[in-house]
Parts: sequence; structure tokens; C-alpha cells
Amino acid sequence: MHFCSGPAIRFNPQYLDRRRGIGGEELRMKSRGFSIPPSQSAASRIASQSQDFAGSNMHHSSSSQSMTAEEASRGVAVEKFDIMKKWGINTYKCTKQLISERFGRGSRTVDLELEAQIDVLRDTKHKYENVLRLARALTNHFYNMVQTQHALGDTFADLSQKSPELQDEFGYNAETQKLLCKNGETLLGAINFFVSSINTLVNKTMEDTLMTIKMYENA
Repeated sequence: MHFCSGPAIRFNPQYLDRRRGIGGEELRMKSRGFSIPPSQSAASRIASQSQDFAGSNMHHSSSSQSMTAEEASRGVAVEKFDIMKKWGINTYKCTKQLISERFGRGSRTVDLELEAQIDVLRDTKHKYENVLRLARALTNHFYNMVQTQHALGDTFADLSQKSPELQDEFGYNAETQKLLCKNGETLLGAINFFVSSINTLVNKTMEDTLMTIKMYENA
């Protein structure tokens, strides 16, 4: 009997033992309901996959943080640019208006509410100036009247001594004029204080306020 020549096949008994000892035992344990722990190589592969997944997550988190910081810095830059843009527009408008006012080509920029308050202040100052003028006139007239009463009292007192037949009447009139003079001096002091206060209000407080307003308008 002749055999055809071909590639030689070698029998490996260890391969058969592995198949019988390991594979057969695994099949029998699985068929009986027992769980088989993963082999060392499988555990290594699972651990390697976990590390790869963790590394991927860390890379993704780092990329997200970098993008967030970049967006924040970009937002700050945009905000600063908007501020500079608004400042430039306002400066341009104010400069244009100022030039127009200086050359008489535009109307003066005013605050209507503030202008109304200034007009009220000026009108009030004018009224207080009138009160001050009248109070000063009253002071002068009343001062002259008190001086006249004082002189009249002295005259009645002198007549009471030189006219014995009318001594009581002249004496009574002299005492009356002296009393009126005393009360008049008290009232005159109050009027002088009133005049001084009105003068301070009109010529100091209100005048300084209007001067400040004038400086504000020039500015």
C-alpha cells in the first residue's frame, strides 16, 4: 500500500491535554451552573480598558476647563471693548455739542428740571431782597422814632420841674415816653437781628449758590 506524500503532520499531546483539561472542565462547569472567574489575561484587558476610559475622561475634562477659561477671558475682553466703545461715542457727542455751542450753531444743553429750580431760586432771592430793603427802611424809621420818643421824654421831664402847676401831667407823659422808648429799643434790636439774618441769606447764601450755578454753567 502506498501513501501519497504530503506535508508532515505532528501530533502534539499537550494541545489535546489542554483541550481536555481546561476546555472540557469549563464546559462541564458552565453546564452545571457554576460561574467561572475571568482569566488573568481577561482581567488585564478589562483593567487596561478602564485605564483608557479614565484617561479619555481626564483629557475631556481638561479640554472643557481650557475652553471655559478661554470663553471667560473672551467675555471680559468683549465687555471692556463695549465700555471703551460707549465712552468714545459719548466723548464724541459731547465734543461735537460743545463746538456747536461755541460757534453758535447749536442750542445750549440744559437740564430742564435744574433750570426750573434755578429760576425759582432767583425769584426767591429777588423777593428776599425786597424784604431786606423794606426791613432796612423800617429799621431806620423806627430808630428815628425811638430817638424822638427819648427826646420827648426828656423834654416832658424838664417841663414837669419848671411848671409846678402841670408837674403831674408832664411827669406822666415823661414816664410814658421813657417806657415807649425802652420797649422800642428792644423791638429795634429784634429788627436789627432780622435784617442781619436776611442780609446773610440774600448776599451770602443765595449769592454763593448762584455763583456756583454760574460756574457750573461755564463748565
